[in-house]
Amino acid sequence: MIPRYSRPEMTAIWSPEARFRIWFEIEAHATTALAEIGVVPKEAAAKVWEKGRDAVFDVARIDEIERVTKHDVIAFLTHLAEIVGPEARFVHQGMTSSDVLDTCLNVQLARAADLLIADIDGLLAALKRRAFEHKLTPTIGRSHGIHAEPVTFGLKLAQAYAEFERNRARLVAARAEIATCAISGAVGTFANIDPRVEEYVAEKMGLTPEPVSTQVIPRDRHAMFFAVLGVVASSIERLAIEVRHLQRTEVLEAEEYFSEGQKGSSAMPHKRNPVLTENLTGLARMVRAYALPAMENVALWHERDISHSSVERMIGPDATVTLDFALARLTGVVDKLLVYPEQMQRNLDRLGGLVHSQRVLLALTQAGVSREDAYRLVQRNAMPVWRGEGDFLTLLQADQEVTAALKPEAIAECFDLGYHLKHVDTIFRRVFGSES
Repeated sequence: MIPRYSRPEMTAIWSPEARFRIWFEIEAHATTALAEIGVVPKEAAAKVWEKGRDAVFDVARIDEIERVTKHDVIAFLTHLAEIVGPEARFVHQGMTSSDVLDTCLNVQLARAADLLIADIDGLLAALKRRAFEHKLTPTIGRSHGIHAEPVTFGLKLAQAYAEFERNRARLVAARAEIATCAISGAVGTFANIDPRVEEYVAEKMGLTPEPVSTQVIPRDRHAMFFAVLGVVASSIERLAIEVRHLQRTEVLEAEEYFSEGQKGSSAMPHKRNPVLTENLTGLARMVRAYALPAMENVALWHERDISHSSVERMIGPDATVTLDFALARLTGVVDKLLVYPEQMQRNLDRLGGLVHSQRVLLALTQAGVSREDAYRLVQRNAMPVWRGEGDFLTLLQADQEVTAALKPEAIAECFDLGYHLKHVDTIFRRVFGSES
């Protein structure tokens, strides 16, 4: 995790202190469950909670023990015994390390998902506000980067809103899929620990029991989780690239907020660069990159190996911390985005009316001209305008083949900008419901 791209609340989930606290809770709840079914003394379970509930686990001490044991869970249990005393011998009865490690990881991922869902809620609120602000702000739609037909800037933001609503639903589903618990012992058979212990721990930790664990929780769950993070990152990049394109000097329909005292270039004082959205493009690449090793983790040897372990120690914190930061940054970009409706109108007018070519084409076909001939007539008048040689409406009204089918005033009606915006309300109702 790089501090530059980290936020404290998400980072805290992955701290050693938080991890050891979760480990303790898993072990203590399991001990309590064992006591309730008569496997260990109730007094011992009570002592574990009494000594460990408010204990500050010494990370340096655990690391010191691990340098000897070469085993992180044993190092933690040894340190816990130093805190609890003789009753610690009843901790971890019938359990294996993966019971602690996998359950802990899923707790952390579920908590991370909660933060990411809240992040998306914040982004959705910003997108909705700006979408309604520019619901009827006309701008040019582009396909292949080329002027196509008019849209509104509000529709661009409504599209992003709908996409991130889908991403929110994906995250909710991914959280549900990852929030499982395994306390099933070696090779997952419950031979040395009662399944009721797993059910108890799962309830206390806010998880559901894993139906079949083979000593590890199946990694298809994790693959899905990180794949969803990658999809969310791709949506971030999609919107970031739109802003980057709109901020280009030749376009300049919108740009990132530029604060007082901000500098765009060490060499050129005039520069106002889209640095935030460029940064988001880079961060999205990293989050997507974490999805592939998560998928490769699915194929483990037999009932368990640890080839997934080193991967998850990296991608767990890095992917969630990075995505959390990226979502917050994108929310800020949307919230403060500078929008220039006058420049949007200038760009709409830049091609001399060519953006209305399809409507002229359709009007000709409705007047009885074949589609092939109508296309030929419209394109014949469009190409000179494309080259800067005249005005589209004027050329059409001077073309005898065109006016033979359409009166000049009928041609002029095809240049009504409002025609392209007549269903904006319908689209907004689909996206935002009755509020629109």
